[in-house]
Amino acid sequence: MSGPPVDEERLRRLLGGADLAWLVERVRRRLERGQPLTGAVSLATPSPAQRAAAEGLLGRTPRAGRALTVRLDAVDAVLVGSGVSPGGLQAAVTALTGRVVPLDEVRRSEEHAWEEAYAALALLAEDLPRYAAWAARVRHDGFVRRLARTPLAARQLLEQTSRVLRELPVAPARSLSVFAAEVLGSAHALDDGTPVATLALSGARALTGHPEGAGAAWRRAAWASVGLLRDDVSSTVLTLNLRGTPALDWMADGGEPCVLTLRQLAHRPPPTAPPVVHLCENPAVLSAAADVHGPDARPLVCLQGQPSAAALTLLKHLHAKGASYRYHGDFDWGGLRIATTLMQHVPWRPWRYTADDYREGVAATGAGSRPLSGSPVPSPWDPDLARALAEHGTRLEEEAVLDVLLADLEGGAAASGCDARWTPSPGTGLLGEPIDRL
Repeated sequence: MSGPPVDEERLRRLLGGADLAWLVERVRRRLERGQPLTGAVSLATPSPAQRAAAEGLLGRTPRAGRALTVRLDAVDAVLVGSGVSPGGLQAAVTALTGRVVPLDEVRRSEEHAWEEAYAALALLAEDLPRYAAWAARVRHDGFVRRLARTPLAARQLLEQTSRVLRELPVAPARSLSVFAAEVLGSAHALDDGTPVATLALSGARALTGHPEGAGAAWRRAAWASVGLLRDDVSSTVLTLNLRGTPALDWMADGGEPCVLTLRQLAHRPPPTAPPVVHLCENPAVLSAAADVHGPDARPLVCLQGQPSAAALTLLKHLHAKGASYRYHGDFDWGGLRIATTLMQHVPWRPWRYTADDYREGVAATGAGSRPLSGSPVPSPWDPDLARALAEHGTRLEEEAVLDVLLADLEGGAAASGCDARWTPSPGTGLLGEPIDRL
């Protein structure tokens, strides 16, 4: 049974004024923390009105001193003795401010809400074990809490993300915005910067092993790795003498370069692949090969810098069809970065792209004519190459060794330009990983 009722009208006159709000707040905080309502509380620099209100509540004469000190036992006695609050100070503060929820109870309630919020993620991992490791990681590293902030927002975020991830990978590839409209009800639901796009892209990368990165091109490539095309026509790749479709055959018959869009590669990829495809960094190499060898040039793909989503889509497709790659790039730190990035997506062997090739090129063209700049990076396929670049301090662009590259690209040439001395362990790729994992 509840005790005698509080006289709320008298209570508000006695304790509910603005000048005693600090005292009520101190009592409420003690109740929230489960602390006893005994002892004293102090206000360091009270106003005259606050001091007068406290002294009037306790019926005592004003005291000297800078701080204002009030004993909670005394306040409780006043409330009980006057009949304003027979239940004492706790009942009075509850009547003035509402039910007090202990902080331990608040924390338990919040943790329970977070547990419920993660239900969709747990079900996803249970239904699709390929996401289990990713789900455990994002749950325990605080990623979801940083994105959503509250259990309610997290629950909505994880339900939407789970719907997206259950549909991946998408085959055949399709528009990201159309996919978002069908799965989430809005064509813009997976736009850059939205929490669901951020979290879903993290899950998509876990599915495909797409490497970490940043920027619009990286996000485009990451979405493309699961068959979602964020921009399927502006991402392109430059090729020479690939075959397998009427359009490719027509261009190859004339020995002319061909630009393939991500859309074309997603919807109508080449049905066959040559056994060996040479890869270069700069369009000048491909253009010269078309000029010199025409239809007799070996199949060649040009990255034009960091590999685009279209380039990666093509190279992964051809590799799955049995193609192996021979890569050459600029001998500078930027070139090594591009080569290393490519190595994270498809296996390749160096095409005149080793330390010995660099030293021969420097000797032939003259050291120091093009100073090397930028921050050094490793060259995993040939660690001595990065050391050689640092030693000579000279950049060597592909155009400087163009004659040698063109000789390798002649269709009847026997040489592939691969360094026979560089041999990975049997059954492994450039980084010592099993080929079926690359």
